[in-house]
Amino acid sequence: MSLLLRILDRLEEILIAFLIAAATSIIFVAVLHRYLVGIPLLYPILFPIDLSWAQELCIYMFVWMAKFGAAYGVRTGIHVGVDVLVNMLRPSLRKVTILFGLLCGALFTAIIGTMGAKFVYGLSQTDQVTPDMELPSWLVYLCIPLGSYLMCFRFLQVAWHYLRHDELPHHDHAYVEGVDAAGVEAMR
Repeated sequence: MSLLLRILDRLEEILIAFLIAAATSIIFVAVLHRYLVGIPLLYPILFPIDLSWAQELCIYMFVWMAKFGAAYGVRTGIHVGVDVLVNMLRPSLRKVTILFGLLCGALFTAIIGTMGAKFVYGLSQTDQVTPDMELPSWLVYLCIPLGSYLMCFRFLQVAWHYLRHDELPHHDHAYVEGVDAAGVEAMR
């Protein structure tokens, strides 16, 4: 089971990184194209290249990235949380309150995922396509149930870990994966 979770973690991270890198690259090329086509020497070469689809694709990529990024945020503890009042509670009540909040998050995302799945299924029964790329619309909206169900799973995963170990995921802003802190200090 641990191997499957590590694979899911890496797939989630790779998907998010790929989507943001690809969307950024596509937008860069589209903007560059827009300005270079104004140069008379390059106009005959660049004008026939149609990049009208780039903006639409990037919007979809950023929406998918945000849905899966939200699940990543639950897993790693990088979402903003206001816990001043919760931290003032006695430990037993604090634990119950935190678990209640995590389970409410799981319930909410499960409901959104189910409603999204019904919406995507209904959309898949139509011939509706996106404006520029003419992709099936259901494909674009598939991120709602997939991202919501993954986020629900992450809420349950965090709740289970908190129940067993009394600790929530905590994101250390000073830590960067792949960068050796001792090596950085030695360079200073």
